[in-house]
Amino acid sequence: MLSNILLVLVPFVASSLAWAPPSYSGFNLRWNDAFGGSSGTSPNTGNWNIITGDLNVNNELETWVLCICNVVFEPELTCDCQQTDSSSTRNLQISGGNTLQIVPWKGGGTHGWTSGRIESKYTFTPAAGVVTRVEASLRFGSNPQNTKQGLWPAFWMLGNSIRNGVQWPGCGELDIMETVNGILRGYGTVHCDRAPGGICQETNGLGASIAIANQDFHTWRLEWDLTSSNWQSQSIKWSMDGTVYHTLTGGNIGNQAVWNTLAHSPMFFILNMAVGGGWPGNPNSATQDGYGAMMEVGYVAHYQRTNQALLQTPNSNNSTDYPNTDVPVKPSMMTLLNKAAPLITKTVARMARLFRS
Repeated sequence: MLSNILLVLVPFVASSLAWAPPSYSGFNLRWNDAFGGSSGTSPNTGNWNIITGDLNVNNELETWVLCICNVVFEPELTCDCQQTDSSSTRNLQISGGNTLQIVPWKGGGTHGWTSGRIESKYTFTPAAGVVTRVEASLRFGSNPQNTKQGLWPAFWMLGNSIRNGVQWPGCGELDIMETVNGILRGYGTVHCDRAPGGICQETNGLGASIAIANQDFHTWRLEWDLTSSNWQSQSIKWSMDGTVYHTLTGGNIGNQAVWNTLAHSPMFFILNMAVGGGWPGNPNSATQDGYGAMMEVGYVAHYQRTNQALLQTPNSNNSTDYPNTDVPVKPSMMTLLNKAAPLITKTVARMARLFRS
């Protein structure tokens, strides 16, 4: 009987641990959030500022919801906690399956839509002389594309200087993944310098895009390669599932002070689902809300290449600058079982009580 139960539980346990950030050969994991917790609870406020109210940017319609009024707001933006529902987590919630769900809903808010946005309290500066990697595993709700007009999910970063009064885009912005209107194409973009115009051609920014095969989970990554002491040879690369689709160098920027805002200054993470705005346009009568319209996040992670790995010989593979960096180090089944032992014990005991009754 016990062996049969274990055979059922092992696949479940393996899947329940699947959203732990992967280990990569030659990289150290510096920070992550794998969004554990009970279903329907809010994200860990030790890791995230939960943004609320109307930010009044990009002509967007959503009111960010989940009112926690002691968060750190961007200085140039205004928020009104009276516009939000302090008891609701339906826009921004832990799934109970080690993911975060950011869900847009019709009704409520100032303009008829509510949604979710979080900004990391964690900040970091890409380390000089090594490769720094950040990534997230993301998927989109299963509603068909023609029901997603006006929806704008994003995983991106801002320079922390914006929290200290530096105006956008001078703070620097790195958009790791954006899509609009349910179209299966992801965009990676940099914003910098000044607006309008400037080095980054604001307000459009400098970017590229890649086709997305489906709405399932994909890994969206940004890497700073600062191994060169020559700032003009340093680079930032965008990739999806290991395929690089956009590269920007210091030489492309052509201004060391501006490059420093993107590659040598503290940054923080942002995850959100915007509704409406100048890029996607507003929702229409076919736009659906709810879980089929959400963005779901498996994990967010920050890695740094170890010094030992820098001694490896680079190769020319377009998916990575170094050998073996895109191959996760898979834990053994014994490691998985050891980690899951408390869960197995509790579940077996619970099932045994059911059999006895």
